[in-house]
Amino acid sequence: MRPHELTLTAAADAIRERELSPVELVDSVLDRVEEVDPHLGAYVTVTAEQARRTAREAEQEITAGRLRGPLHGIPMGLKDLIDVAGEATTASSRVRADHRAEADSTVAAALTAAGAILVGKTHTHEFAYGLTTPQTSNAWDPNRVAGGSSGGSAVAVAAGAATFALGTDTGGSIRVPAALNGVVGLKPTYGLIPRHGVTSLSWSLDHVGPITRTVEDAAVVLTALAGHDPRDPASRAVPATNYRPDAGPDLKGLRIGVPRNYYFDHVTPEIETTVRRAISELESLGAHLVEVEIPMTRYIQATQWGLMVPEATAFHEKTLRTIPELYQPDVRILLEAGELMPAGDYLRAQRARTLMQQAWARIFEEVDVIAAPTVPLTAVQAGDDAITWPDGTIEGVSDAYVRLSAPANITGIPALSIPVGHDTEGMPIGMQLLSRPFEEPTVLRVGHAYEQTQLVRPLAMA
Repeated sequence: MRPHELTLTAAADAIRERELSPVELVDSVLDRVEEVDPHLGAYVTVTAEQARRTAREAEQEITAGRLRGPLHGIPMGLKDLIDVAGEATTASSRVRADHRAEADSTVAAALTAAGAILVGKTHTHEFAYGLTTPQTSNAWDPNRVAGGSSGGSAVAVAAGAATFALGTDTGGSIRVPAALNGVVGLKPTYGLIPRHGVTSLSWSLDHVGPITRTVEDAAVVLTALAGHDPRDPASRAVPATNYRPDAGPDLKGLRIGVPRNYYFDHVTPEIETTVRRAISELESLGAHLVEVEIPMTRYIQATQWGLMVPEATAFHEKTLRTIPELYQPDVRILLEAGELMPAGDYLRAQRARTLMQQAWARIFEEVDVIAAPTVPLTAVQAGDDAITWPDGTIEGVSDAYVRLSAPANITGIPALSIPVGHDTEGMPIGMQLLSRPFEEPTVLRVGHAYEQTQLVRPLAMA
């Protein structure tokens, strides 16, 4: 196995045991970037020279007995909304062509302190305002969408062009590309990971989180990132926690909620079959399955868009008026639409969110985790704008991909997407696990338990 194929935890173990050096790992990942990125387009910029220099420094530190922890010497990609001092934060937009970050974001600073090594900045759907990341190709089939908006991060991890990456999630933008590319994506509880220095799409919905190859890897990254920063008004003070799950797969006594409505409506038969099979696997590990009713489903889409659209437009108010021609047409239309939304609609969306949070809290009095599909269908062909369901319903691609992920953003609860299989065309299928606020240890425990029952997953070979 070549170094770039290693999971984060496997690479960390090898570095700790002096079986692998950070220089060897970074060189392998950069070679992989050179091999696959010309036809995948995961990266906006690759910081190869800086990465190699940092890897040499990490090797010297580790040789001298100063290992900082499991991220020391590990190559990462950062979504190009995340500030790194001296580097551009383009948000994959011409609007930001001349931008340079003056300081590290909180998350970049935390990862640097932990010894992680930046390989490059990964593509996003422009300003994270979309679910496809059109400039990036799916890691399993370059003719299909990568998913968005953290498409570059997910593709880089899936293809071995980063050992882990960070994304952001406002309506599914970590979980959707993770599911479509067969990797793990964690949207943590709102406020658990500080967002200072991260370009916003929608202040009240934005989250930062890891994209990795395994659940254990995600837990390692979360441990380094979780914490309070007063510069993010939403940031919550929580006790320092090691999120790495226990080794055992036993789920005895855990209550898994299986939705009887919404999450299995308008999904492809292969998604439903595969996810239900994965849920049965959780039952075989000792979990107790409980049917649950998802509340207020008719309001989910309106609430998501009612919050996100005006907040995004407010963030872009100045540039939308001065240089509107620099935005891509799809994003510009959404931003201009936000100027037409009445304040009353935004306030009603806020009230609906509060009622939804209360209703979901009542569900978690009955169950510990809800298991459901991450997306209703696998990656569509690039350029497809809409899906026609068997009953004749036509749904836009972005609406379809956001539909099952939006509830976790509206309510702020943690949601973990894990790979659970492939369709007949070989495209990955994801299942998401949701729980109460700040119950990341629970969703990570369940995801890790499931993962241990499966064969090792290869890298995407697109």
